Amino acid sequence: MPDHRLPDFHGLLLSDGASRVIFASGIANDPRLKALALDPVWMREARLRRVNQLTLDRHAYVVVVIPMNDCDVIIVSDPPGEAIINFLTSVDFAWDMLEQLLTNPFEGMIIVDDAARISYMSPIHEKYFGLKAGEARARPIEDIVEGTRLHKVVKSGKAEVGTMPDSDRIVSRIPIRRNGKILGAYGRAMFKGPEQLAILNARIRALEGQVAFYKRETESLKSQKYGLDSIIGESPAVQRLRAEIIKVAPLEIPVLIRGESGTGKELVAHALHRLSPRRDGPMVAVNAAAMPPTLVETELFGYEPGAFTGADKRGRKGKFEQADDGTIFLDEIGDMPLEVQAKLLRVLQDRIVERVGGDKARQLNFRLVSATNRDLQSLVEEGKFRLDLFYRISPIVIQLPALRERLEDIPLLASKFLENIAYRHARPVPRIENEALSILMERPWPGNIRQLQHEIERAFVFCNGTTITARDLTETAMTAREDKPNATQAAAAESSDAALPTLDEVESRGIRDALTRFNGNKKRAAESLGISRSYLYKRLSEMNHG
Repeated sequence: MPDHRLPDFHGLLLSDGASRVIFASGIANDPRLKALALDPVWMREARLRRVNQLTLDRHAYVVVVIPMNDCDVIIVSDPPGEAIINFLTSVDFAWDMLEQLLTNPFEGMIIVDDAARISYMSPIHEKYFGLKAGEARARPIEDIVEGTRLHKVVKSGKAEVGTMPDSDRIVSRIPIRRNGKILGAYGRAMFKGPEQLAILNARIRALEGQVAFYKRETESLKSQKYGLDSIIGESPAVQRLRAEIIKVAPLEIPVLIRGESGTGKELVAHALHRLSPRRDGPMVAVNAAAMPPTLVETELFGYEPGAFTGADKRGRKGKFEQADDGTIFLDEIGDMPLEVQAKLLRVLQDRIVERVGGDKARQLNFRLVSATNRDLQSLVEEGKFRLDLFYRISPIVIQLPALRERLEDIPLLASKFLENIAYRHARPVPRIENEALSILMERPWPGNIRQLQHEIERAFVFCNGTTITARDLTETAMTAREDKPNATQAAAAESSDAALPTLDEVESRGIRDALTRFNGNKKRAAESLGISRSYLYKRLSEMNHG
């Protein structure tokens, strides 16, 4: 059985503090200890320290000196523990520190035994609960502190940090063990003044608000689910688009979404999923253009454990397995290499996949939604896209309007973008001057909605915080306005049969300007134009061969 006794007392000595020993028992009869008790220098230091360490015959003892009115009481006992004796013998004012910890007016303490009965309550706590000194001793903690959890800490043996019942005071509840057995527990509460407490509460509320905000943001990013409300605009083109989505969404037929880069093809794909019977299933997006042929099988079909060097030991589901009972969205399918197209076609025909390194075929149930900014029929004629795959993915085609075909939606789009940006940055939503809106509605927008969004984000950063003016827009926007000919210039141009630049020419000029502005950095140029890098490379290839 483990020994749970308190440290043994080996001797007691009383001296008059001057010249004689009044009483001695046990090891206190040792002449060496009696000599120390009559040594004025040693006794003066021992009285100050209160707790001292003494070694006799290679055995360590703790000597507690308690000064009385007419004598000194010296208690000799075994050390209570290495950490405690180290503290008591290393800190000259250890006794004073312990007394201050027990009587600290800013930190109250309650100690309970293994039956959750109060063994000690500090004076500040007694005053707080309206008790006389020692009145709470031996009483159950629940009878004194309503709503306490200290008795639960004794039972569970698990420490806690929380608040006192009906109070904002912070309290820690710690169990005490010896040789694995719970001896009791203690609780310490911080008693702060009203000003400090108000500051602490304000900080806690601010932190809670930040946590709630980031939690909402995280959930929003995790879900990435968009409905019809995310398709902003009231133009006839947008109204037709919404009507098509509503009609097509309930069907299980594959859908091909066509539209220029930046027109919102992914939003339409999410809306189709959200309005379909598969809305509770997964929505898995795959960038078909970014998938190298060497990895297509492992990415799309998954692999078994140990299928190849460096493979995950648990194996991995492919994108089609992840989309089981849901929707798989193949974005930029027009840029998919031919060898990948052949592998994809087999899955779409049979709805069966077999993981790399496995021999078990898996029957899947998914809906296919694809998107492209390319003319697939022209690619079929050029031999760059399989005809059988084209027919497989395009029973229904939804054509997205370019932003230049729905310029009247720009005020609504700009307003929505500003609301989202202001919410993310916890700032007020600025308004847009009519002149700035007019400039925005006169631009060609080769990057469509994505380019508009980047323009609004930039204006949000550089505006005065309350209003976006024409001067907050990019130079391209200002130049478009300044370069617009007046009536006289227009008439002169018309009389001389001067030809206006085509959309391709405007777009090419914008790409060249962006590349010059960013020293040839294609990534930054594409971001500034609001177009994808794959589309930028396509246009550069056309420009170089034009």
